[in-house]
Amino acid sequence: MNKFFIIVLAFVVFACKDAPKKEASTDTVEKKEMQVAQTNYPKELFKVFEAHGGLEKWKSYRTLSFDMPKDAIIENQVIDLKKRTDKITTPTATLGFDGTEVWLLDPTNTYKGKPKFYHNLMFYFYTMPFVFADNGLNYEAVAPLVVDGITYPGYKITYDTGIGASSTDEYYIHYDSETFEMRWLGYTMTYFSGEPSDKVNWINYNDWVKVDEVLLPKSITWQMVEDDEIKGPAKTVSFENASLSKSAMPNNFYSKPENAKVITE
Repeated sequence: MNKFFIIVLAFVVFACKDAPKKEASTDTVEKKEMQVAQTNYPKELFKVFEAHGGLEKWKSYRTLSFDMPKDAIIENQVIDLKKRTDKITTPTATLGFDGTEVWLLDPTNTYKGKPKFYHNLMFYFYTMPFVFADNGLNYEAVAPLVVDGITYPGYKITYDTGIGASSTDEYYIHYDSETFEMRWLGYTMTYFSGEPSDKVNWINYNDWVKVDEVLLPKSITWQMVEDDEIKGPAKTVSFENASLSKSAMPNNFYSKPENAKVITE
């Protein structure tokens, strides 16, 4: 057997022996990353994320799009999930956030809403529970919510000062104790007053659909609340044609159009 053949054979043998160690090392890194992710959130809340497809899958997406039927029109929303820029298009007006400014293009002067308040409002309601994995949030276990004799465990979620448009808002997420799917969202609204509020609004999340690899709402239902008790459905908002992409939209997609005006309040 010549020396060249012996050297090649030895190289192959040692390479084969090293291969399993490399795979084991990769597995170890992935396990450690998952363990770190789990320690960032309460154990049960992490299970809620997992029940909806998991944070790893959710964070792999870049662009979200969905339609909202409103009376006789369809409103389309597109959001960059990393930069949180957004664009909302209706038959008569378009509004968006370019990362710095909120803008409105309203050639017919018929838009009646509050663009700065609204531009990302439905995005947050729609992407529950995943938006509760954002940075700058605090989690506190709270007493279960009991509705129609069913008990839903939950957490209170608050924001660090300066996080979001209204860091004094408070949220309550309650989930199915067996499936860990999200069932209820409670929230206070302090955007306009800037002052903490004791009034909790409630939304029922019981209509989920798989969009790509994660569960997102097909519809959500606001509830009537009297004396801090949930009394039943008040209004349902539906979502259609939802899609997720791992690619970003073109750079100028969220930019302010030439004839649009910047919204300052």
